[in-house]
Amino acid sequence: MPPSVALSIAFLLVVLLCAAVPAVLAPLDPARIQAEEALQGASSAHLLGTDDLGRDILSRVVAGARSAILGPAIVAVATAVLSTALALAAGYYGGRLDDLIGRAADLVYAIPALILAIVVVGLFGGGYPLAIAVLVVFNTPTALRILRATVIEHRRLPYVEAAETLGVPPRTIMLRHLLPNLEAMLVTTVFLGFTYGMVELSALSFLGLGVPPGSSDWGRMLAENRVQVFQNVWAALAPGIALVGTVVAANLLGDWGYRRLERRRAER
Repeated sequence: MPPSVALSIAFLLVVLLCAAVPAVLAPLDPARIQAEEALQGASSAHLLGTDDLGRDILSRVVAGARSAILGPAIVAVATAVLSTALALAAGYYGGRLDDLIGRAADLVYAIPALILAIVVVGLFGGGYPLAIAVLVVFNTPTALRILRATVIEHRRLPYVEAAETLGVPPRTIMLRHLLPNLEAMLVTTVFLGFTYGMVELSALSFLGLGVPPGSSDWGRMLAENRVQVFQNVWAALAPGIALVGTVVAANLLGDWGYRRLERRRAER
């Protein structure tokens, strides 16, 4: 295992631990306002200092891991499930169904997911849940294209034709013969969906369209603390490092997992 991957796994485990038990790991109450301690630098009482309301930065970064992980994880899993189902149907059956799914995907793909999420959430409200739903729908075409191409490639192989000749039902062929060959691509789809979701949801929170004001969320913290960067650099730098570090670590781990699975499949 490359050192970069081992470091990525360790980093993501820390983030997951923070998301799982923030109350245990956060040194102080992240929502506690202490105006008399506003904009303090790093000290023994506040390891990363405080923001303009006197809230502990380290505690808010730890507490913000939950929203930073949960939303993108939902986007990633839902996108993978939806794109896999559509790719199997379109790639296996072909014909009009493939044309219909392909044209719908092209239409959705032409609209940037983040831009549409900004418009929809801005017009209709709904906040975080609606943003997640929009991102799932509009991130699906990217994964669908990749998975569909793989399904079509294996659809024409002799073992699929042999299964059809033996009268194996299409559903069984898709689930037992075609789906396992999507394993490596699904790893890529999940990790890319996670990183895209994290960046997009953080951007929405930064713009005030994601989590509610005052929430411990990395994107929201960047928006709230960017003007205090000269008073306490960690107020904006800490959530930024957490966000970028998580995205980079997830990308490295996803790339390593894809290459490992592809190598194992080639050796079969």
